[in-house]
Amino acid sequence: MNSGQIKDFAQQCGADVVGVADLERLQGIHTNPPDLLQGYSRAVSVAIRLADGVINAIEDRPTPLYQQHYLKVNALLDDIALRICQYLQDLGSTALPIPASQILNKKDWTSYISHKAVAIAAGVGWQGKSLLVVNPDFGPRIRLVTILTDAPIQTDSPIKNRCGRCSYCSDACPVGAIKNVSATSHYASREEALHFQKCLERVLENSQRDYIESPICGVCIKACPWGRSRKRKNRKQYSL
Repeated sequence: MNSGQIKDFAQQCGADVVGVADLERLQGIHTNPPDLLQGYSRAVSVAIRLADGVINAIEDRPTPLYQQHYLKVNALLDDIALRICQYLQDLGSTALPIPASQILNKKDWTSYISHKAVAIAAGVGWQGKSLLVVNPDFGPRIRLVTILTDAPIQTDSPIKNRCGRCSYCSDACPVGAIKNVSATSHYASREEALHFQKCLERVLENSQRDYIESPICGVCIKACPWGRSRKRKNRKQYSL
């Protein structure tokens, strides 16, 4: 199946970036349940660009506006994932939409599958030093969702990490959680890149602030120069 067909449909639904991952690249990844990937060969990764006006207003903590934007974008991603799932089913394939933001294990802070890992395998972006996916056009100013499918869709390839010696996210982190360690493709563990407990404690603290209910921050998202200074293309991005 030509990936352009799926990407065009996703764009019509509101996606800004779409990639398709071969699930062979994700063998051994943590999933909940453990057999989540059984019967599927592809993962469609969809990204929606966050509003610059919302991200630019963040200083050292999330704003109430970012909180609402975060929730609305997650809801839109879930809607797009459902529509893509129905579209693939209409074409005779099986598909499974994975919620954009649902924590299942609050000890290890994991969900059904890592949307970031899927996005990296699908060429949506590379893994930044903050562990966020950095897209060439929108930087880390994106949110992600995943659709698993058995449709024989043409896949995309991962793209080169372009963080280099940049330390903007590390320098901006209010709690010094980002270690400023580079990785060629992806990190072996979260701890290789982050003092994860520091990051977690910060976002949980943020969730107790007035009008903030989600474990969010946004400081490293704003700091990344790939999101702030890149000239964006006016057209939607389908393939990478």
